[in-house]
Amino acid sequence: MRGEWVHLDEVWRQLQARADYPLPVREVLGQALAAVVLLSATVKYRGSLILQIRGDGPVHLLVVQATPEGTVRGLARWSRVPEQPDLAGIFGQGHIAITMEAASAAQERYQGIIALEGDSLAQALEGYFARSEQLPTRLHLFSDEQIAAGVLLQRLPGGDSRLGEPLNEDWQRCSLLLDTLTGQELRDLDAGSLVYRLFHEDEPRLFEGRPIRFHCGCSLQKVTGMVRSLGEEEALSILAEQGMIEVTCEFCNRQYRLDPVDVAGLFVSTPVGSGNSTIH
Repeated sequence: MRGEWVHLDEVWRQLQARADYPLPVREVLGQALAAVVLLSATVKYRGSLILQIRGDGPVHLLVVQATPEGTVRGLARWSRVPEQPDLAGIFGQGHIAITMEAASAAQERYQGIIALEGDSLAQALEGYFARSEQLPTRLHLFSDEQIAAGVLLQRLPGGDSRLGEPLNEDWQRCSLLLDTLTGQELRDLDAGSLVYRLFHEDEPRLFEGRPIRFHCGCSLQKVTGMVRSLGEEEALSILAEQGMIEVTCEFCNRQYRLDPVDVAGLFVSTPVGSGNSTIH
């Protein structure tokens, strides 16, 4: 068996500062942020891992992303404040998708999608692993205004088939031990204390951790590329109506503004034989 533990404090507070999330939305977003870090640590894939939930309930979209460089970002979109704290009360009917974005052209993009089921996000993700990966997995997630934390326990494939019954018993026992973990313990205990508290009889090995930081990949270059892809006619139409093209990043709330001079520069062609690649 293997386990992963994550504890986000400053990173989680930086993400919350980008939007005024109601309590039920904030809690599930924090849990999703912890979950995507845990999941990204379990896959041998050189690319970003994206967890996305879409539904027809009060919260219609939640997206979180973790990169191999140890950066995270995320957002939630809601039409009204959920009245019920369970998964159906927050998202209604919907689906959960886990996408592994390729880091290079040599890699393939992978995506798994299942119906959103279970009372909590942890249960929904456990169902994803049971159906899509056929890999027994347990999750315990917690978030409040200060902390987003989680622990994952996973049974590794393989092993001696002659030991099948003892291995099953070990998995069941460790899974039951995980069920004794409280949200307060997950919030307050460091990795070493939590692992000892749960599994000290099994002499677990605790590996070196790594830092996680908030980072958004938006940039002026990406924004100008998007405006250029609209075409000159569409860009000029927006300018005529609004006087300026404004783009706000949904992940970090950073605003980009392009005035008529900026937009004109995007559609200037370089004269043949000028010897310059850019006209200022």
